[in-house]
Amino acid sequence: MIIPLYIDPGTGGALFSIIIGIIATLYFVSRAFLIKIKSFFSGSRASIKNKYIWNYVIYNEGKQYWDLFKPVLEEFEHNQTELLYLTSALDDPFFDFNWKYIKHEYIGEGNKAFTYLNFISAQVVLMTTPGLNVYQLKRSKTVNHYSHILHAVTDAMRYRLFGIDYFDSVILTGDYQANDIRFIEKLRGLPEKTLFTAGCTYLDEYVLKIKNIPKEDNPPFTVLVSPSWGASALLSLYGEKLLDPLKSSGFRIIIRPHPQSNNSEKHLLEKFQTLYKDNKNIEWDFNRENIYSMNKADIMISDFSGIMFDYMFLFNKPVIYINQDFDSRPYDASDLDHELWQFNIIKKSGIELVECDFINIIDIIKNAVGNQSLTDARKTASESAWQHKNEAGKRIFNFMTGLLNAS
Repeated sequence: MIIPLYIDPGTGGALFSIIIGIIATLYFVSRAFLIKIKSFFSGSRASIKNKYIWNYVIYNEGKQYWDLFKPVLEEFEHNQTELLYLTSALDDPFFDFNWKYIKHEYIGEGNKAFTYLNFISAQVVLMTTPGLNVYQLKRSKTVNHYSHILHAVTDAMRYRLFGIDYFDSVILTGDYQANDIRFIEKLRGLPEKTLFTAGCTYLDEYVLKIKNIPKEDNPPFTVLVSPSWGASALLSLYGEKLLDPLKSSGFRIIIRPHPQSNNSEKHLLEKFQTLYKDNKNIEWDFNRENIYSMNKADIMISDFSGIMFDYMFLFNKPVIYINQDFDSRPYDASDLDHELWQFNIIKKSGIELVECDFINIIDIIKNAVGNQSLTDARKTASESAWQHKNEAGKRIFNFMTGLLNAS
């Protein structure tokens, strides 16, 4: 008698994930072992001190970080220094370049990528991905040094809990970010990491791109609405309550939703696109890069999105912000005994807009443009958060190679 077996979908899915994980792990373990054997017998110069297969590795979890890594890769190529570039993006812009000293490999996404990384062999590994040794991403026994590079000019404490605790070093955009990291290290009894202020690679890259953007002939005064996404973001909370007064302003209004909105709240975007389809002064921007809309804008309206600081620092133009409520409980910021830098600085360098003042939005916009105290505050903020301008790629190259020379 054959007894039929039934496995419910949830259990079946879990078992399938476990089986795939085991297969992937065995594959990468055997692959790493074979590479080591090959390097041992060939005497390849890729084998460093008979232990590490690569000197330097960069991992890019998504093409949105391409502008962050590009200046670093260019320095390695310029200095004829080999590096392995790993990416989880099939459409990574990297593949449009013909590098001689930068080797590359697509390693998949999610658990597949983490499995690969967990068995990598390198002296120095640089990544934007947080959570090392917290969840799936584990320290490889054959990696000497893990370095995390911050991918925003805002606070280092906006990561989920323990996001950067177990890295050996963190690359900062400004010295101010070190204070909170040291506070958390002391609070949690962690050893001090190496903290190195390099500047901001992606802003350096944007400066070069902006120079090549064609200028508009007689452009209209332009307001860029650039919200974050989710239930607490500008479009979800206020929608037409804000957009209707802007529509009636006579200004050109560019709405640039957060990229995640296309996935998580597409219905919301479709609703507003339909609602304002007949308004000639309202445009929508879904381009991958945000610098083109920022370049057109005379002022930005946002919520809690870090794009506000990119805009202020690149163009030194005013920002109006809405809703600075921030639930810090899931983040490292929850352990701080003070307000985040970005929330403190935006009060000085931007103008807060509350719902009851939406009706006066035209006057608020006009008063913000040319406000000297806001201009001075933006300059001060930029000097704190974006140091070593146009030098970040070179500084990171020197930092990484210095780690190897010191070992």
